[in-house]
Amino acid sequence: MPGPPWLVLPTFNEAENLQRILTAALDVLGRAAPEGFRILVVDDGSPDGTGAIADRLAAEHEQVGVLHRTERQGLGPAYLAGFRHALDGGAGFVFEMDSDFSHDPADLARLLSAVRDEGADVALGSRYVAGGGVTDWGFVRRVVSRGGSRYAQFVLGIPVHDLTGGFKCFRAEVLETIDLPTVRSRGYAFQVELTYRAVQHGFRVVEVPITFRDREVGTSKMSWRIAAEAMWLVPALRLRP
Repeated sequence: MPGPPWLVLPTFNEAENLQRILTAALDVLGRAAPEGFRILVVDDGSPDGTGAIADRLAAEHEQVGVLHRTERQGLGPAYLAGFRHALDGGAGFVFEMDSDFSHDPADLARLLSAVRDEGADVALGSRYVAGGGVTDWGFVRRVVSRGGSRYAQFVLGIPVHDLTGGFKCFRAEVLETIDLPTVRSRGYAFQVELTYRAVQHGFRVVEVPITFRDREVGTSKMSWRIAAEAMWLVPALRLRP
């Protein structure tokens, strides 16, 4: 029998969102995995008190744990640290999800079902398949996001439509196989790299349609440096032996 599902939530200055997102995730996972689950908050030394809120919630809920990191190193390293912690803790399935409600916690159940019950190795919450979409974005941001995914899909030559999506559920075997310590991406290109590695190793990736919503409170972590990393790293992934 596989181990329980673990949800890894990376945070940096998410004090306004953390309690609400954890409350919602606890409810959804409590129904989807009544046999047991874990939620791991990975906080990169948030100066707004996010880490303290996480500690309080962990004291109130036995399913919640906190991994404190002393400095902000980017989304990729935060997830890698969380994944390692989850795998060492016996996880059978590992989620990644944004902590700002851009991903609907209710969809955790659908992603878990696709992997646990329907035979997928990776379930990817996709904005760019039938039934998926984006709300609250202007024209330019829609074009940039859709164009980025198409660019990655074309360069890497794999049939995944939303390569930049960050809402996923992995079978633990996938993360153990794709050699996490050698993952190079630090920003949002991390999402492209993980999915590409999974496909290259022959794992089955299924896209589950979701609706992506812009955050209501807090500040986006996207920057031109993160976008630039994705532009050069995608062809580098294809060229690497």
